[in-house]
Amino acid sequence: MKRSLRLGVSAAVLAGLAALSACGGGDSASSSSSRGTSGAPATLNLAIPSAVVAPKEEVATYAVGDAEGYFAEEKLKVDVINTDGSVAAVQAVASGSADITPADAGAILAAREKGVPVRAIGGLVRNWPWRMAVRPDSDIKTPADLKGRKVGVISLASGSAIYARAYAGDAGLDAAKDVELLPVGVGAQALSALEDGKVDVLALFTQAYTTIENTGAEFRYLDNSDAFEGIRSLTFAVTERTLKEKKDVLTRYLRASYKALLFSAVNPEAAMRDGYEVFPRLLTGKKADDRIGDDSRSLDAWIRTAVPAAGEPESFEDWGAISEAEWNKTVAYTKASGQITQDVDLGELWDDSLLQGANDFDNAAVIEKAQGAE
Repeated sequence: MKRSLRLGVSAAVLAGLAALSACGGGDSASSSSSRGTSGAPATLNLAIPSAVVAPKEEVATYAVGDAEGYFAEEKLKVDVINTDGSVAAVQAVASGSADITPADAGAILAAREKGVPVRAIGGLVRNWPWRMAVRPDSDIKTPADLKGRKVGVISLASGSAIYARAYAGDAGLDAAKDVELLPVGVGAQALSALEDGKVDVLALFTQAYTTIENTGAEFRYLDNSDAFEGIRSLTFAVTERTLKEKKDVLTRYLRASYKALLFSAVNPEAAMRDGYEVFPRLLTGKKADDRIGDDSRSLDAWIRTAVPAAGEPESFEDWGAISEAEWNKTVAYTKASGQITQDVDLGELWDDSLLQGANDFDNAAVIEKAQGAE
């Protein structure tokens, strides 16, 4: 079952959710989903942190997990809702509309600072996905050249805007005075804004650029400094109550999702066909064979942000792990960007106790299945 949930959010809303959760209400662990004992059939509601389904995490983890039977093997039924971004997805989890979400780590940290009892339980996107791009003939050559320029971001409330400000600051610029951020969305809208000169540079994520490049457009990318290495992005989050009451169910969900991600890394085209099966609207009325090439490239671009940057699938391990150094860097980035005002206690935020079980699967069997898929 797929539903659409459009949620607005504010500090006041998050504070209210924190109070609600503290009183024991609004939690999916006791409402929307079955309680889980070891190996028992269970249902989970998954909040996707985007309003539109695309060749990214919802395909590589959910659609493949569904179509290839990884959820069924774990006796799980997973229902999906779409939300208007990571903050709204975290709100959905906190309010009980969803059990789990792969939300941006910054949104999880911000919610935790406001008293919302959410916990991060497993990483997903491990390689920094955001890049600055200009037209090939642009006179912008270095980050410092952004001074006085207009930067196209997805929206002023998006991670895109947060990244753009951080990028300017890292270049020694005053993000509030030296650059102007303009919302341009993604896809053709963003490309048009750049080509028409409405903006001088785009701040998007790698999969979004690949989707545009599939149309024949070309970009030149500016370098990210080492300051962005190790910052984590999409991370699985749940409430403290759900974690306490449904550890086994969540472990099974993570295991199925990481198996699906490995399958996708081995065979993005087969994964994309699973995406069409589970989310027919991805086809936009076209035939799968007419879309599969471009969509597979877009999906592969996303997958490369979620798997190790080096090595082959046979060597991939420690799915979901996030080191203390990576968390510290993520907290520092989130604080510098203004999403949080103080350091967050990682002992209260991060719980990796499910990852040993989530990694308890046969990599070789998943790889063999993916290699034989069409």
